[in-house]
Amino acid sequence: MKQKIKLNIGNRIYPLSVSVEQEEVLRKAAKEINEMITKYEKSYAVKDKQDSLAMCALEIFTNNKKITMDQSKLGTNNEEKLKELIELIDKNIN
Repeated sequence: MKQKIKLNIGNRIYPLSVSVEQEEVLRKAAKEINEMITKYEKSYAVKDKQDSLAMCALEIFTNNKKITMDQSKLGTNNEEKLKELIELIDKNIN
């Protein structure tokens, strides 16, 4: 079931139709984005909300990519270790 909500991001209201499950996540995301905007406005001479939003998007995307790459590396290491263990077990069984 969809419900209508309004999110305030960067002093703009965005009406959305979302599922009940999505609402909490979206509200938290909007809150974090607004906090990031405030951080950029306090830390840098930002004159336009668009600049702050662009920096937020860049930071979020960069963090997401880093996490994805780290998870990928962990998966690769685990696969290699598993292959080594299987080879070791095979040697000891035979």
